[in-house]
Amino acid sequence: MESHVSKSRCGAPVVRGGDRIQRDDLSGVQAVAGVGWVRGDALVCVCADVPHQRELVLPGGKIQFVISLAADQLTACTPEGDLPIAPALLVGARTSAELVATRDMKKLVGVVFRPGGLGPWLRERADLFFEQSLSLNDLWPMARDRLREPASPAVTLQVLDEILCEQASARERRSHVRAALSLLRSRSVGETARELGISERRLHHVFSEDVGLSPKQWSRVRRFQRAVRALHQGVEMRWAELAIACGYADQAHFSRDFHSFSDIDPTTYIASRGRWQNHVAT
Repeated sequence: MESHVSKSRCGAPVVRGGDRIQRDDLSGVQAVAGVGWVRGDALVCVCADVPHQRELVLPGGKIQFVISLAADQLTACTPEGDLPIAPALLVGARTSAELVATRDMKKLVGVVFRPGGLGPWLRERADLFFEQSLSLNDLWPMARDRLREPASPAVTLQVLDEILCEQASARERRSHVRAALSLLRSRSVGETARELGISERRLHHVFSEDVGLSPKQWSRVRRFQRAVRALHQGVEMRWAELAIACGYADQAHFSRDFHSFSDIDPTTYIASRGRWQNHVAT
């Protein structure tokens, strides 16, 4: 089945029908990185059974809305066992891996926000949601009911587009945050602050409020994701060479950082990797 991306009335790209499309393939404008059918870390899916019950989701540092259309609950995977939670969630930015139940992936609709992009939809600071999954029912009480009514994915996405447009405000990312997101791709936090003409403390404050992570956390997550992408693509390099290519000081630094974000080592990731970069079967 084919897939395609189109622009919504409020500027958000909409993915319609078909198989999964990776988030990085989308070129959304304004604050939304993508809107579409969600299964795992992708935006479009056709429901299919999987042979395992859980997947480890690696942190990408972005805030998401995840809404189940198939069941009246999602699942929190805890050491004590699986616990039922709200069927519609705001998932805050994370720096740690999270276990999810594959049965929750049957039929979902979701939004992945660009860094700093939550503002037009919620007035709360993004850092208040760090490592949290909170019920969307309290924030948008009728949204899930409206999304369950349509009979096709295309119409569901149109309804989601309408909901986003209704809730959107004129609030945008602060200019310092927009500039910092660009500068941090190649500069340290200190260099970024000096380039912007503000203190590191001020940068930490405004960046965390808008993005949900501190500048240092965001830089580390981006570096980790570069490594994950390379491993998933099967790049043939010695560990030491890969570490340097991804911005680590050395192989030991790379190994420590990878484990701190994922709770697994790079070798385990390679052995367990599947089709989607940030999901590992457990």
